Amino acid sequence: MKEQELRELQNTLSWPEKIGQLIQLSGDFFQSEALAVGPKQKLGIDQDTVNLVGSVLNLTGAEATNHIQENYLANSRHKVPLLFMADIIYGYRTIFPIPLGLGATWNPALIKQAYQVIAAESRSAGAHVTFAPMVDLVRDARWGRCLESTGEDPHLNADYAKVMVEGLQGENLEGIASCVKHFAAYGAAEAGREYNTVDMSERRLRQDYLTGYKAAIDAGCKLVMTSFNTYDGMPATGNDFLLKDILRKEWGFDGVIISDYAAIQELVAHGVAADEREATQLAIEATTDIDMKTSCYAKQLEPLIKDGMISSKLVDDAVWRVLKLKNNLGLFEDPYRGASKENEEMNLLSDKNRALSRKVAAESVVLLQNKNNVLPLTPNQDKILLVGPYGDKQDLIGLWAVHGKTTDVTTLKEVLEKKLTSESFKFTQGCDMLDDYSFLGEFGATAEQIDSIGLSESQRESALAEALKLGEVADVIIFAMGEHTMQSGEAGSRTDITLPKIQQDFMNQMIELGKKKILISISGRPLVYTKEVNQMDAILQAWFPGTEGANAIVDLLFGDTNPSGRLSMSFPHNVGQLPIYYNEFKTGRPLTSKTHKGRFISKYLDSPNQPLFPFGYGLSYSEVLYNNLKLSSSEMTEKLIATISISNQSDRDCLETVQLYIQDVTGSVVRPVKELKKYKKVSLKAKETKTVSFELAREDLYYYKRDMSFNVESGAFIVFVGPNSEEVLESQFELI
Repeated sequence: MKEQELRELQNTLSWPEKIGQLIQLSGDFFQSEALAVGPKQKLGIDQDTVNLVGSVLNLTGAEATNHIQENYLANSRHKVPLLFMADIIYGYRTIFPIPLGLGATWNPALIKQAYQVIAAESRSAGAHVTFAPMVDLVRDARWGRCLESTGEDPHLNADYAKVMVEGLQGENLEGIASCVKHFAAYGAAEAGREYNTVDMSERRLRQDYLTGYKAAIDAGCKLVMTSFNTYDGMPATGNDFLLKDILRKEWGFDGVIISDYAAIQELVAHGVAADEREATQLAIEATTDIDMKTSCYAKQLEPLIKDGMISSKLVDDAVWRVLKLKNNLGLFEDPYRGASKENEEMNLLSDKNRALSRKVAAESVVLLQNKNNVLPLTPNQDKILLVGPYGDKQDLIGLWAVHGKTTDVTTLKEVLEKKLTSESFKFTQGCDMLDDYSFLGEFGATAEQIDSIGLSESQRESALAEALKLGEVADVIIFAMGEHTMQSGEAGSRTDITLPKIQQDFMNQMIELGKKKILISISGRPLVYTKEVNQMDAILQAWFPGTEGANAIVDLLFGDTNPSGRLSMSFPHNVGQLPIYYNEFKTGRPLTSKTHKGRFISKYLDSPNQPLFPFGYGLSYSEVLYNNLKLSSSEMTEKLIATISISNQSDRDCLETVQLYIQDVTGSVVRPVKELKKYKKVSLKAKETKTVSFELAREDLYYYKRDMSFNVESGAFIVFVGPNSEEVLESQFELI
């Protein structure tokens, strides 16, 4: 539809019809009249409101979306189609690793391919918009939504934000519309506690936390979702500074802003609005366009206009942005956008999609430890025992794979049974996932369901006895351990981020057998492995690896794939170090202080300062040597080239992620000890040597100076290059 026609259409809408475009309800409101009564009563709206809403939340499947769209349009005076929006975070039916695992690939080009698959599958199933990517920078592993983040670094996160948007939307929006979230700084929730306060300086906000959102906006994302948290004392959904000053005016974003679930109504609970009327006024004045799952806009917008409390232009502008999005998606010409059972059958979980999921999963897994090169294993050489709650469990897709199916997942046991003979492979669960499942009651599980989940005491005893018996004759014991699916993700904040005690106790007893020990850890966050690094010969951090995760893990165990994953988030020695991140600010009394010694430096009395495993860390089955770091000049005006030689000393081909960091030695404000600026994932043949080069531009050195201008001062800079943020070679140049 041409813009003039769209303007004319908007002018024909009544106020209830306009306001309807700004309301989003979930799919249960569109069931049969009898089934929809409960949801309508709970929200306090009537069927007339439902008949006018502009978008639907988390209802997918071509048959369902097409049926609802057809009925809706049949009863619509102006035939303005519905938008179907859904949480499709890291896969629709083909599930890729969780975003924290995607971050560990250090391979944005590969992740773009994954998100193209996600878009194609989602579009086939009737989705028009996905609430992705989540680009919240996170430095506190207590926060459950580490699962949805790509990590702790602003530069790396921005690269992923860009390619995820591009992969989802395509060049001409042939995919689905991307809604970046959560704006802004949600990953800095105090104490790592979900929905909690965020309080930071504007400099830190801009320098670290806004980069991912800005990259998504620059890549053309069509929507932005507000965050639940406050910034500078004001919740994001009504925060003029975030939404109007930065997002709209400074960045020029003219797309749709949608609240997170019930966030407009929660302005009352925050204490910045006395009631829903005031909350509605705050949100619309901050240019929040769509009210997700409350009755605030439905009940309060029209009275606010009539009473002269808000300008009607605010509502008209919001409606225009929603209509424009629908038009950009081509919904006026094709309200179904090709969604059909036939397209679902062709696109969902195809062999090609599974193969890509397997490749991405393999690059996401991080080899954290490999003492005495216990890995890779040789098929049918040793007697292998697989134990642990994830050994034969299909729950490898994680909490936020809303539309995925665990039944599509092949288990580790099943993959190993195909790989190995029955003489060389045995499996027994050995132990329960958790000692206590009562916390699942908070997620809706009944007491009866909770009682049926775990093993009984006698079952636990027999499981341990069986594991010990099989372990006696095994050469290698593989432990498939980790968090319960419901222990991470939204509302999954935890203060104890070690492996569950029942799993630790089981491992302690199995370790006494004196066999080779390999830990495969399934989790949605960095865990504390301080004990495990002393107990295990090898540790593979597998995250929630997705539909093809088990196949990818076995590929790595036996060397069919050489590990290449690198951490995008630091792993602490203990929870007391949190938040912990590599690019911390310099302090006046660092560990390396030359003027202060002993107690009076910045350190813990009972823990190292450094993480257990640092940002950028990961091993492979190859040894790669770094040599001969050179800078093209000792002075820089606009550009400078850094080169380094990397040599594969092994007989295995590998992928090596070469990382370049800088330090601004002196600035107008305190600067980080290191900042990632460049990286390359380089393929190396066995025994091959390559020279890797990076171009540093003056703009790469910019930061928010003391006067809040974005620029850089002349002076000394240190360049660090290496395989992770700690093991680096260094050189220096002068910016003039």
